Amino acid sequence: MAHETSQFVLPTLVFGTVEIRRLSRELETLDDYMRQASLRGAGSRQNGLPKVSRLLDATASENHLNLLQGADREQLAKALKQTLEVAPVIHISFASDPSAAFLEKIVSWLRTNVHPITLIRLGLQPSIAAGCVLRTANRAFDFSLRHHFTEQRDLLLYSLDTESPQESQPTQAANVPPAKKVEVVASE
Repeated sequence: MAHETSQFVLPTLVFGTVEIRRLSRELETLDDYMRQASLRGAGSRQNGLPKVSRLLDATASENHLNLLQGADREQLAKALKQTLEVAPVIHISFASDPSAAFLEKIVSWLRTNVHPITLIRLGLQPSIAAGCVLRTANRAFDFSLRHHFTEQRDLLLYSLDTESPQESQPTQAANVPPAKKVEVVASE
């Protein structure tokens, strides 16, 4: 069983458990439609095949599966189910939603360097300011600007304490003339 999953390819657009579950539901709906169509027979009137999503189409094509074939649909359903069970999941929190292109690069890198079916669970944590916080099942890594500033707090305080008093006083701009006094005369 594990051998099948290692051959299974996930497109970078399918990056998390939410997408895997959505693909499973869509595949189940397609399979139900195809079964009902075969029970009705070839002579009955049919509305045409249901549209499949871009994600399902990409997943089927990258795995060289034909969604019109029952065996291929069954193979894809098993692979999706097994992916949910065995794929490593990495939780990444950002200060704001990452762009699709950025997310695609992260997913591609993780699947090349960590595991071929790595899944990502995204989170939002505005308090990190910039960067990200990454968590796996047994480790956490804080690559946030907030964490960096916290680690460098002593250096910041030291540099503030050693600043000379003359440097901290505001200086007048060199070429700015002094303000002129304006008299206001009241007219009768």
